[in-house]
Amino acid sequence: MDIQRTVLWVVFSLSLLLLWDNWMRYNGKQSMFFPTATQSAKPAAGSAPANKADVPQASSTAAAPAVVPGGAAQVKSETITITTDVFKADIDTLGGEIKRLELLQHKDPVDPTKHMVLFESDPNHTYLGQTGLIGGPYPNHKSLFVAKPGPRTLDGNNELQLVLESEQNGVKLVKTFTFKRGDYEIGLKHDVINNSGAPINPSLYVQLVRDGNKPEGTSKFYSTFTGPAVYTDAEKFQKMTFEDIEKGKAKHASKADDGWIALVQHYFVSAVLPPQKQPREIYTKKVDTNLYAVGTILPLGTVAPGASATLQTPLYSGPQVSTTLEKLAPGLELVKDYGWLTIVAKPIFWLMTQIHKVLGNWGWTIIVLTIMIKLAFFPLSAASYRSMAKMKTVTPKMQNIRERYKSDPAKMNQAMMELYRTEKINPLGGCLPIVVQIPVFIALYWVLLASVEMRNAPWLGWIHDLASPDPFYILPVVMAVSMFIQTKLNPTPPDPVQAKVMMFMPIVFSVMFFFFPAGLVLYWVVNNVLSIAQQWVITKKIESGKPA
Repeated sequence: MDIQRTVLWVVFSLSLLLLWDNWMRYNGKQSMFFPTATQSAKPAAGSAPANKADVPQASSTAAAPAVVPGGAAQVKSETITITTDVFKADIDTLGGEIKRLELLQHKDPVDPTKHMVLFESDPNHTYLGQTGLIGGPYPNHKSLFVAKPGPRTLDGNNELQLVLESEQNGVKLVKTFTFKRGDYEIGLKHDVINNSGAPINPSLYVQLVRDGNKPEGTSKFYSTFTGPAVYTDAEKFQKMTFEDIEKGKAKHASKADDGWIALVQHYFVSAVLPPQKQPREIYTKKVDTNLYAVGTILPLGTVAPGASATLQTPLYSGPQVSTTLEKLAPGLELVKDYGWLTIVAKPIFWLMTQIHKVLGNWGWTIIVLTIMIKLAFFPLSAASYRSMAKMKTVTPKMQNIRERYKSDPAKMNQAMMELYRTEKINPLGGCLPIVVQIPVFIALYWVLLASVEMRNAPWLGWIHDLASPDPFYILPVVMAVSMFIQTKLNPTPPDPVQAKVMMFMPIVFSVMFFFFPAGLVLYWVVNNVLSIAQQWVITKKIESGKPA
């Protein structure tokens, strides 16, 4: 075995493997390394409660005429728009359904002149929030509600409420939406009032409905998860693909008295947060062609005539800011998924946030974080570069051995091993230190890719958004130049084919990095520049006969 073949082909093969894995995950296939389907600490209990069939089928035709309960007149529903400093929400009085939710402090990934839209109801995209009662002919998300008068914008206040009422067969459901300044959590209170004259035993369902399409602006060069997620204290964090729901293969907890349900996509999440210690059933289901639901059913118990029952089911719908998610519900921060390297990624993200508190700029934070990680691995990197530098000095001798014994592989290997012993070179000396560092650098990659803090965050000059590609491709070009310099500092592969492959790698990677977020490319550029400086100093010392 020779060190050139080991180091160069390990790096090249790993790169190709990761590219292939990203392509597979982008097309909805199972990842070889990162979780794309259900994750659980123990076997899942199943995907569907027995009575989920009682939940009315979702409908994206929110503007359809509805019949007022108890009357025959056709009444068209009304869309009520609530505006705060962070939201512009459209709520339909048909069902009391959230049918559009615009995030006023986040830009659209395709058209930066527009705002990011999560909930939507149009022919191209369906994403809805629905609630109602089951267990009898009670109001649900297809019933007509009446909105009480009240403010529709904050107008200097810190809070506003929208109250919707619907009554069927003497059972009244009152939905109260509460919006607060600067808050992505929407309070959602359900009051059930029994005016029927007989005891009732209803259950409240809350569900998020979405099509199975990837969000607009999703990159084809790296893959992120889009789909339902469930958390319970017993089963922990579980997520499933729309494809699994389509095939009836989605596995997750089906009963609990804690936890939450959510729809997750890159940078954003919508999560229903029922109260803890409240028994519930959890379900996922296909509701129509390319339309899926994740929901929870919460029994309200027996409600006597003239009595009422109240249940709060807040909805968080906004960016995946870890500090915010941690305060809302146990395990909610896990929607910002780092996969099997979470144990490494979380401390890296914590360190990054501490640096940002001092610097106030995410671009400089990435640079300082990269320098700190590079310093932490300085001894390992130095050992690797010393080994490669030594290999470079004996490359002519290795070429002679190859020429001399090219017809006798056994003698060639024997002569190579003798050369290693004579020159005191470890053939794996340049490879093992790199392998040790790989988990940290992969974790850092996922931290930078998953952090919504990078979204719309400027660095300097032409970089106005670290989560978008470099608009002038300056960083990818610098990245390619740095990789080219690194190949020149490394030992030249004896095989001409390998040598040509290594020469083309900078071009291949630079093309790929044209489409990567600028923050990720900035990290790689800084890492490469530091590596080049360290490797150049060590190589020069060894070539001059000085200790490195």
